[in-house]
Amino acid sequence: MQLYCAPGTISVAVAIALEEAGIEHEKVQLDFRAAEQTKPAYHQINPKGRVPALAVPGGILTETGALLEFVADTAPDKGLIPADPLLRARMREVMYYLASTMHVNHAHKMRGARWADQASSWADMRAKVPETMTASAAYIEANGLRGPFVLGETFCIADCYLYVVTGWLEGDGVDLEPFPKIRAFRAATEARASVHAVKAAGLL
Repeated sequence: MQLYCAPGTISVAVAIALEEAGIEHEKVQLDFRAAEQTKPAYHQINPKGRVPALAVPGGILTETGALLEFVADTAPDKGLIPADPLLRARMREVMYYLASTMHVNHAHKMRGARWADQASSWADMRAKVPETMTASAAYIEANGLRGPFVLGETFCIADCYLYVVTGWLEGDGVDLEPFPKIRAFRAATEARASVHAVKAAGLL
């Protein structure tokens, strides 16, 4: 497998999951400063011009949630997706919230052109980010963590996702002091060998 990724982006969640799963893979890092993700060569891999993309024997997969579930399904013995249907739904509840709301809140800081043409609108979006990301952090603090991790004591793919997104909070102007569960979650996740491996690869 080849994971197309970039430091600090949501693609790091898939890199962590691959390490958790013990799946051999190559990390192909794109240079976002050079806008490599916008070039025709990468568009042959992912026409959306975003990361992550995962090259597998059956072709190319995109979208973080889909890749995380594929990784977990490829290594079922690692238990990265719970067997219980209710717990699976709880896991996906957090993942879908991250994808549909929290990641979008964050993207308003530097991707305003996706939603508006006027630079003044982009400035308004940026100014709103500390408020919306703080609200998202409050939601996760109250509803997203059932213990040290999303599902309690057991690490799952939603934790890979949440770790990366919560890593953006301070840069988005969020004070983490009121969120002890998030701080404890980050400390517990940072202690994992998978995160150490991804840091060693220069993605964090």
